[in-house]
Amino acid sequence: MTATFRDKLKKVVISGKEVYPIVEGGKGVAVTNGYTAGAFAAAGAVGTFSGVNADTFDANGNAIPYTYSGTTRRERHEELIVQSIRGGVQQAQIAHEISKGNGRVHVNVLWEMGGAERVLTGILDQAPGLVHGITCGAGMPYRLSEIAEHYNIYYHPIISSARAFNALWKRSYHKTPQLLGSVVYEDPWLAGGHNGLSNSEDPKKPEDPYPRVAALRASMNSFGLQNTPIIMAGGAWHLREWEHWLDNPEIGLIAFQFGTRPILSKESPVSDEWKQRLPMLREGDVFLNRFSPTGFYSSAVNNNFIKSLRGQSERQIEYRMEQEGLFAEPLPVGARGRPVFIQPDDKARAESWKNQGYSEAMKTPDASIIFVTPEKAQMIHKDQVDCMGCLSHCRFSNWKDHDDFTTGKKADPRSFCIQKTLQDIAHGSGIDNELMFSGHNAYRFGSDPFYSNGYVPTIGELVERIMTGY
Repeated sequence: MTATFRDKLKKVVISGKEVYPIVEGGKGVAVTNGYTAGAFAAAGAVGTFSGVNADTFDANGNAIPYTYSGTTRRERHEELIVQSIRGGVQQAQIAHEISKGNGRVHVNVLWEMGGAERVLTGILDQAPGLVHGITCGAGMPYRLSEIAEHYNIYYHPIISSARAFNALWKRSYHKTPQLLGSVVYEDPWLAGGHNGLSNSEDPKKPEDPYPRVAALRASMNSFGLQNTPIIMAGGAWHLREWEHWLDNPEIGLIAFQFGTRPILSKESPVSDEWKQRLPMLREGDVFLNRFSPTGFYSSAVNNNFIKSLRGQSERQIEYRMEQEGLFAEPLPVGARGRPVFIQPDDKARAESWKNQGYSEAMKTPDASIIFVTPEKAQMIHKDQVDCMGCLSHCRFSNWKDHDDFTTGKKADPRSFCIQKTLQDIAHGSGIDNELMFSGHNAYRFGSDPFYSNGYVPTIGELVERIMTGY
């Protein structure tokens, strides 16, 4: 009998249980929830619900919007944490019920989200036994192993290089090796959402993940972690394309994370408009950018939202508070029209932008000015004032979730309120004018015969399809 691809795809032990080597990517702010995670687990794989500002549903199954009555950022931040914990607990309960004891259920949090530890521990306190693992990235989560040990739960750090894992291991993870459920290698060029590109890596020159993951495995083996799986995240579509990774001693135990493909499924909570757009995307439509208020690179569809941010950055000139060399041309800024000084060549550009309707000049923290419409300036100011502290550090509003609660820098109008736009797009707002995170392989929906004639699979059907290699 001829072996099938499914025969080659061996199960692995993740979070203490043997499962198919297929993991749901934990997309934040309601894009992965208890329904998607439960369905992945029910299929014998690993489901991941997002613990980042998770939804709470009413009796009719409708998401309850996050609301704030506090007049200060700190008050609203506390309200955000309470609502996030409540939502995370409900999603854990839903996932547990749907899974019926199959597979594994993980919760995903971003280390750089506001109050990350408090939200995570709040969910685990109130949902004992319902979650099998913690997946965490977007930063260097040194305390992840300590939290995992307290709750006797597996932890799955997300890293983008062997160097990053080495730092985590040597600082803290070596103390709790028995609960290290896997190491998630997230490709910084292909994954959707926030990406872990370092300052030494070129965003325009993607590197082959194989040698990077092989280096990670070699490092893990040197620490005695031969039996700890690596989860390859970012770029996985047809597993036949990764067949040379299977039963490969340089790679070792391996599983694959799927973040983009599950968005187009019946259980996916995103809007029909979002699902209908995915098969229309073409190669290159996903844009690696650095507009996020986290300061990280991120990958998103190059829609009107991203194009607007690109336009703002392009309508940018340097300034000085006092006359200095070529910075001799006065430019009135702000409601009082106090002058700053710009270069003569930039004077003409500034006047041109103003004539096009971009008449509001807004200062950035980097001694530059961007030009936006009055309506856009008003929206930016309002969003900054309404900040609810969703990040540990926010360059857009200058919020920080500890110490003196400010980054000490000026708010940066070149960024945006990520909580607002992700909540809006997740709950049915038009996708053209909101942040639409996506992996770079999303264009493959349009050519994959599995999705022909508008077919939208269940997650169970998707897992079965993935197991065939396609």
